[in-house]
Amino acid sequence: MSESEAISQEDLELVAAAKAIIRQRYKPDWHVAGAALRMKPGRVFTGVHLEASIGRIAICAEAVALGRAICEGDAGIATIVAVRHPAAGAANPEIQVIPPCGMCREMIAGYGADARVLLIENGALAKRKIAELPPHKTLSQP
Repeated sequence: MSESEAISQEDLELVAAAKAIIRQRYKPDWHVAGAALRMKPGRVFTGVHLEASIGRIAICAEAVALGRAICEGDAGIATIVAVRHPAAGAANPEIQVIPPCGMCREMIAGYGADARVLLIENGALAKRKIAELPPHKTLSQP
């Protein structure tokens, strides 16, 4: 695997947009993750994770953000990031960058084979090509 690419000011702004949308729309057990993506034309779209009361139905924030971009006529993901809002009383109260799940990785690659993903590696923000994204756990182990 190659080294992570340099983080740009645009990347930091994308993380800030993802954090802002989940701060605005957070609802425990319903909207816990947010995402922001920059399409190749430069527009930024955000989305939140959608949960349902019947348990097995959920839509990731990345899919919601991409759906908004497609509806607006943009095509081709340039960079994408997802974040998770902590539960009330969590040991770490900060919104954290999280890697995309397996289904989202497939979707991102399908809509942007050369897309970049922002994630945390060795405690720091990193940027990787979707094609080389290593497996990461989205939940911590006890």
